[in-house]
Amino acid sequence: MESFSMASMTDIIFLLLIFFMVTSTYVFPTALEVNLPQSTEQTAIKPGIRIYLDAEAKLATIVGDGQPEPMDLQSLPTWLNLVIQQSEEEPFIALYADEAVPYGKIVEILNIGAQVNTKIVLATRPTATPIAAPTSESATPTAQQK
Repeated sequence: MESFSMASMTDIIFLLLIFFMVTSTYVFPTALEVNLPQSTEQTAIKPGIRIYLDAEAKLATIVGDGQPEPMDLQSLPTWLNLVIQQSEEEPFIALYADEAVPYGKIVEILNIGAQVNTKIVLATRPTATPIAAPTSESATPTAQQK
């Protein structure tokens, strides 16, 4: 009685897996270049709406995989309301602010998100080396955004 060997099928599946893993690293999303601050916490959720704030405090927005559109701070609440109303579910909004931007500008944009009743998350890049856990002597309380 003859039997079917799955060894060759397994080899093909692994080769396809390696091929897709290697080629997916060459996919570059349409984005603006900003130097993000570092953080140890990261999320794997892809934002549907991206707000970019560069080092010169120029604002640009992107919906989905679209192209960046210049935006001014005064028209941002109206634009956010329109985009949120057009989306079927509550979108995930990320703010990509350059690390040279004054903190006050970042807070202004986060406050605009609060005015339109939506959450805006500040995007960061991962740290190069993980930060060691503080000892009990040097532990300080930290605030986390919910």
